[in-house]
Amino acid sequence: MGYYVTVEANVNIYVEDLNPGGNRTIIFLHGWPGSSNLFEYQFNQLPKQGYRCIGIDTRGFGNSDRPWNGYDYNRLADDVRYVIDALKLKHFTLGGHSTGGAIAIRYMARHSGYGVSKLALFAAAAPSLIKRPNFPYGIDKEIVLKIIQGTYNDRPKMLQDFGDIFFYQRISEALSDWFFQIGLQAAGWSTAAIANTWINEVLFSDLNAINVPTLIIHGIHDKVVPFTLGEIQNQTIKNSKLIPFKYSGHATFYDERDKFNDELVKFIEE
Repeated sequence: MGYYVTVEANVNIYVEDLNPGGNRTIIFLHGWPGSSNLFEYQFNQLPKQGYRCIGIDTRGFGNSDRPWNGYDYNRLADDVRYVIDALKLKHFTLGGHSTGGAIAIRYMARHSGYGVSKLALFAAAAPSLIKRPNFPYGIDKEIVLKIIQGTYNDRPKMLQDFGDIFFYQRISEALSDWFFQIGLQAAGWSTAAIANTWINEVLFSDLNAINVPTLIIHGIHDKVVPFTLGEIQNQTIKNSKLIPFKYSGHATFYDERDKFNDELVKFIEE
């Protein structure tokens, strides 16, 4: 069941709501440059186990509206809050992959974790995706600048190159094309704007504000968000648990989908 939630004038966010009568609720925030469709292999299985699964398409991506502005973490976290209020959600698990993980972390700090009983981070792009003067982890800023340049000059080629490093397990050409088409669905300006947000914003203090049990799932072969960032999140977030995925890259939810689903369910039911 899909519908739209209005988060500001002329901006509507698409929400996929599976098994609304489920006993427990999980909100999924996808990463760049995808949509909630990336969680297909969770949405296929978790509702069978009684879960209500809610996928939110970030503004500019998937089926959501594609405004020119609003791609900073504060606004993106506020969009999530609008959806939570509209659906009157409480006592849910908030899960975020990559940039979606960063948005989830900002939500926890900016909205005092409103409604969240547990947090799950999947290769979250935090506390900083890029290396900084006092933070020698993450990726080089030049890589992000190259992504932005590629977005403006040949976005299909940029997306294809990104798909090549996204998965660790061997995937079919058909699945590769599926991932590529999801990326193409986004607006070019949204794709570039989020990449600029990686450069402009950090989440160091946000990590300290998290006070709910937190699961960190991170592939040790991740070429997009280095595994070290998962370790730093684990060291910084109180009451957090890091589970390294030994046969995964950035796409833990696909590379090791059965293990991913099992670990997420185990964490929620602890």
